[in-house]
Amino acid sequence: MKKQFSILIAEDDDGHFVLIKKHLRKMGFTNRVLRFIDGQEILDFLLEYNKQEDDTESLNYLLLLDIRMPKMDGIEVLEQIKKYPKLKTIPVVMLTSSDSPVDIERCAKLGCQDYVIKSVGNDVFKEVINRLAVTFFKSIVKVSVFFITPCLTHPDFLKLQQQFNINSS
Repeated sequence: MKKQFSILIAEDDDGHFVLIKKHLRKMGFTNRVLRFIDGQEILDFLLEYNKQEDDTESLNYLLLLDIRMPKMDGIEVLEQIKKYPKLKTIPVVMLTSSDSPVDIERCAKLGCQDYVIKSVGNDVFKEVINRLAVTFFKSIVKVSVFFITPCLTHPDFLKLQQQFNINSS
């Protein structure tokens, strides 16, 4: 049985969102992407999802969470969602421009799967997306670390591509 997943992106900057989505598509992710423009919006979405009785889809989201957002910052969102057993199973990757050691340590203590500093450089950003893909698969499938080749031909990725219905084009 193939598992579907959606990528939740909490990012208030239009340019950063477009870059993230563009590079996810280049990596072969054609899954649904939902964007949230502030911390309160993503928290409301997740709390509503938490109320649903059917929890079989709790691993069907990957959350890319910016820190500096209006209404509620990403660290506050992370802190809130980790309080709920159903929501704490969602892999969260902090994708932010903040390289503050305080932010990094706090996010790690709160249980984020990875902390990625956004970069302006295109090549560096592609490496970030590769790292996100590896983080996601480690969190969902609990596989050992492997590397996704730029052309998406690595045998481990091809197996996961079929399992999670990730289409590369």
